[in-house]
Amino acid sequence: MTQAPSLSIVAPCHNEEEGLREFCRRASAAAQSVAGDAFELILVDDGSSDGTWEIISDLAEKLPQVLGVRLLRNHGHQLASTAGLSASRGERVLLIDADLQDPPELLLMMMPIMERGADVVYGQRTRREGESWFKLASASLFYRALSRLASVTIPRDTGDFRLMRRRVVDILLAMPERDRFIRGMVSWIGGKQVALPYERDARFAGTTKYPLRKMINFALDAITSFSTTPLRIATWLGMISAGVAMALLVYTFVRWLQGETVTGWSSIMAAVSAFSAIQLICIGIIGEYLGRLVQESKRRPMFMIETILRGGEHAELPTAFSEMSAGDKRSALDAAFASGEPRSQKNSRIG
Repeated sequence: MTQAPSLSIVAPCHNEEEGLREFCRRASAAAQSVAGDAFELILVDDGSSDGTWEIISDLAEKLPQVLGVRLLRNHGHQLASTAGLSASRGERVLLIDADLQDPPELLLMMMPIMERGADVVYGQRTRREGESWFKLASASLFYRALSRLASVTIPRDTGDFRLMRRRVVDILLAMPERDRFIRGMVSWIGGKQVALPYERDARFAGTTKYPLRKMINFALDAITSFSTTPLRIATWLGMISAGVAMALLVYTFVRWLQGETVTGWSSIMAAVSAFSAIQLICIGIIGEYLGRLVQESKRRPMFMIETILRGGEHAELPTAFSEMSAGDKRSALDAAFASGEPRSQKNSRIG
C-alpha cells in the first residue's frame, strides 16, 4: 500500500483545455508551498469534447503527483466533484474548479486556519470579476432565497471552493443522494466551518459551463435537497384558494337571494384560470420532490469511471467503486496501482 499524501486537490474539468496547464502549474506550486511533494492533484475529466483528457494524460505522465480520472460520460459538476473526492486520499482535501476563478494560492491562507482547528475553510466571495449583471443578480437572489428556505444554514455567496478535513470528506462521501448539492451537504455536516473572504477572478480562458438552464436546474436541486418549504407553500396556496372560492360562493348565493344575477364571462374565466394556475404550480412542486424520490430509488451508480491514470499506468477499479465506503475506495485505489505494471486503457472497467 502506497503512503497517503497529506493534501489532495480535486478539480473537476469540462472542456478546460485552454487553461488546464496554467491551473496545474499554479495549483502544484501552491500545494508544494504547504505540503512539499506529499500532495496529489486529481483532475477529473467530466466527459469533455475537446483535448482536456489528452492534456491530463500528458500532465500525469510528467508529474507523479497528478492523478487523472476520466468519467465515462458527462455527469455534471457535482457528480464529477464527488468522483474526484472519492479518488482522494489526503488528510486534507481542497475542492476547486479548474477555470482559475478561485485562486489556488488561497490554499496558503486556508491551511493556517485549519491548523487552528477548523474542519472546513470555505471561500466566500466579496467580488466577482468578469460576470454579467444578470449572473450577479440571479446568484444574489438564489443565495438569499436559499438562506431563507433551507433547513440548515448555508453561507451566502459561496461555491464549492473549500478545504476539508478527511473526516468531513468521508462523511460527505457516505451520503447516498444522487442529486447532490455539495456546499449544502458540507454545511449540513457541521463542525467548525470558517469563511475566508476573497475576490473571485474572471475565467482564465474558455466560457462558463453554467448556462441559464443548468443554473435553474442547480437551484431546484439545492432547494429541494435542503428544504420542504415549497411543499408548505403549495399547501398554503391551496388553503387560500379554497377560502377565496368559498367567499365567492357565499357572495354568489347572497346575490341570488337578492334577485340579482351575476354576469361577466371574463371574470369567471379569470377566476378559473387563476385557480387552475395555482393547482398546476402545486402539482409541479410536488412533482419535483416525487421525481427526486424516483431517481434515488433506482440506485443506479452515482458516477461511472472509464479509467484512472497515474504516470503511464491505467488502473482497473471494481465495478461498484462509486458505491463503496470511503475506506474501501482508498484500499481499491492502492490495490489498483500496487503492481506498478502499466495496464492498457482498453482493459479499464466502469467503476
